[in-house]
Amino acid sequence: MKITEKPLETERMVLNFGPHHPSTHGTLRIIMELDGETVVKATPEIGYLHSGFEKLGEDLDFNQYITITDRMNYLSPLCNNVAYALVAEKLMDIEVTKRTRYIRVLLSELSRIADHILNIGMLAVDLGALTSFLYGFRLREDIYDLFEMATGTRLTTSYTLVGGLMRDLPEGYGKEVNRVLVETDKIVNDIETLLNKNRIWQDRTKEIGVISKEDAISYGLSGPMARASGIDWDLRVKEPYSSYEDFDFDVVIALNGDVFDRYLVRTEEIRQSMKICRQALEKMPSGDVIIDPGLGYSLPPKDEVYNSIEGLIYHFEVTMPNRGMMPPVGEAYVPTESPNGELGFYLVSDGTRTPYRVRTRPPSLMNYSIFSKLIEGHMLSDAPAIIGSINVIAGELDR
Repeated sequence: MKITEKPLETERMVLNFGPHHPSTHGTLRIIMELDGETVVKATPEIGYLHSGFEKLGEDLDFNQYITITDRMNYLSPLCNNVAYALVAEKLMDIEVTKRTRYIRVLLSELSRIADHILNIGMLAVDLGALTSFLYGFRLREDIYDLFEMATGTRLTTSYTLVGGLMRDLPEGYGKEVNRVLVETDKIVNDIETLLNKNRIWQDRTKEIGVISKEDAISYGLSGPMARASGIDWDLRVKEPYSSYEDFDFDVVIALNGDVFDRYLVRTEEIRQSMKICRQALEKMPSGDVIIDPGLGYSLPPKDEVYNSIEGLIYHFEVTMPNRGMMPPVGEAYVPTESPNGELGFYLVSDGTRTPYRVRTRPPSLMNYSIFSKLIEGHMLSDAPAIIGSINVIAGELDR
């Protein structure tokens, strides 16, 4: 009697990856279709952190909305503050002082360091390398100390104003920044020593989630995601803003477009940001950090409000309905190079105290759109590596 063997049959399984999975951080859900442990289809579902940020802008005046931009990207809120202030200033044709522009650059680059170092640490801890995360998180706390010295708070800073900054940098700030930059250089070197030639790290990141140059362009990717695929595009160089044309730094490019290259791009960008910070401190101009309050765009200094009747009256004039900051009818858009890529705000004004429309071009939404393509054909265990290398910030993804 002849026994014929039947071919092995398997059924595909549908799995919910997140939002409770640790690597999705409670904000992302991915419906995955698996053949064994191989992902054959992935459908991301967003909206778990949707806060209506853009709609809120229609009921807040131009300076009040700055507090909302903090919450979009809570890892580098100062970059959001600066981006929104730039588009409002363009809409109103306001020219801020040179010192204001340099301080914005300094704090934006410190934010880039903090954002990148946390992303590298979280990517490492998602793949089982805890030590790198602890190194990076300690550095991030020291950078937050710098933010607290300048802005009075650590996370949601609301430091910029339309027309300037909330206040000037405190005395001795440059010395503290240089101290943290020395520590940053040491920690980045330590992390690279731990990871770059680590066999497990290489196996988990090399040739994983490869993005071709053509796909990066097709999907509208930007920031480290695009530059790791060989695209020489950085808005700080191509369309400079806030006096970035005064600074000498390199645009970091890689060619393979995999998780490993995205990690390398971010580590080198930290070093370039350190270079920009040192230049900003060395060339920091003197002068005011807010345009003349008499123009009706900015609040008077608090000591004048509390100690003079003129200051108090002017404060009320700026904040009362139908007074103060009244931009002309029009629209404006300004793109900036945030840590994750192109962050742009689009404003429409109808001539009143509040914007008619506020729209955001968040890098996370564009960068996350390619995830379904990246994960197909990979093992389920590769999902945390790919998600971590994208650095999805749900606040700006959902808005």
